Amino acid sequence: MATSTISFKPKQIVKRLLSSLPDRAREVIVYRYGLGVDTRRMTLDAIGKKYGITRERVRQIENYALGIVRKSNEYKLEKAVFAELESTLHALGGIVVEDDFLGSISKDKSLQNHIHFLLIIGEPFKKRREDDDFNHRWHVNEELATQVEDALRKLYGSLSTKDLLPESEIINKFLQHLENVSERYKNQEIMRRWLKLSKSIGVNALGDWGSSNSSNIKTKGMRDYAFLVIRKHGSPIHFRDVAKQIMVMFKKKAHVATTHNELIKDPRFVLVGRGLYALAEWGYAPGIVRDVVRLVIEKHGPLTKEEIIAKVMKERYVKENTIAVNLQNPKYFKRDKDGKYSVVI
Repeated sequence: MATSTISFKPKQIVKRLLSSLPDRAREVIVYRYGLGVDTRRMTLDAIGKKYGITRERVRQIENYALGIVRKSNEYKLEKAVFAELESTLHALGGIVVEDDFLGSISKDKSLQNHIHFLLIIGEPFKKRREDDDFNHRWHVNEELATQVEDALRKLYGSLSTKDLLPESEIINKFLQHLENVSERYKNQEIMRRWLKLSKSIGVNALGDWGSSNSSNIKTKGMRDYAFLVIRKHGSPIHFRDVAKQIMVMFKKKAHVATTHNELIKDPRFVLVGRGLYALAEWGYAPGIVRDVVRLVIEKHGPLTKEEIIAKVMKERYVKENTIAVNLQNPKYFKRDKDGKYSVVI
């Protein structure tokens, strides 16, 4: 994630802003927003218990304090600070996930809390709270925020749970729903940041995007890791190499035997040779060699041995003799006077 530099010192700015408050009101704000030594943001209930007052009374004090700060001379004197923060938010895309925005400025939790307070107190900034579809986010343009969120909903609606798209492809699909958005925002970094607004769209450890509910994105176990490894490899791969790549790509312990057992159990994988596995979605027929021979004949009609071998070899990494031996079993296949094989019914 790109970092954003700021020219001011957040802690000093906040200290000046809070100087206009009575002692208890200032303390409530410090506790509420984690502006002291303890960076935890306390709840209304926790602060109420500390002072022996109700949570509603704490809320009243908080709102009173925020109002006093916004009307103070100290607030007016920091106009340039809020303008700089607004410019920074625009540079990051105009609407940004809260954690991303704060993290782009500093990794220090205390500094993040002070920046967060400046967003709370600053009149240009609007917060959209986390809901079922989106994460906490900040914006300074209501129209832009609505356009981006509508586009994200449409993008999610176009995805199936099986879709797994490289970043360039999902960005291109996203752009199709952003026709009315200013060109200034249409770059890869901002598109990636906007995608992170959505809870419904996610990215996996290999950088591919899809529905966040998909096992391709929310990987839960060895089978999901194996699927991504084989998909990334792009062609049949031995189960021993699958186990090795799981350890390399995901930093997960993958025992060879366990990996092999998971590949056997999952219909997403097809055994296509000795220890070689491919993805069923690539079109490989399931079953043993005999089953594949049967499927080939049923699809194409009676074929010569050479024709059958050529077609089966596209489905399985086996020796030609293995296919020929299967054809000799009269229980399953018969040869006519023209030398063509058909299935015994």
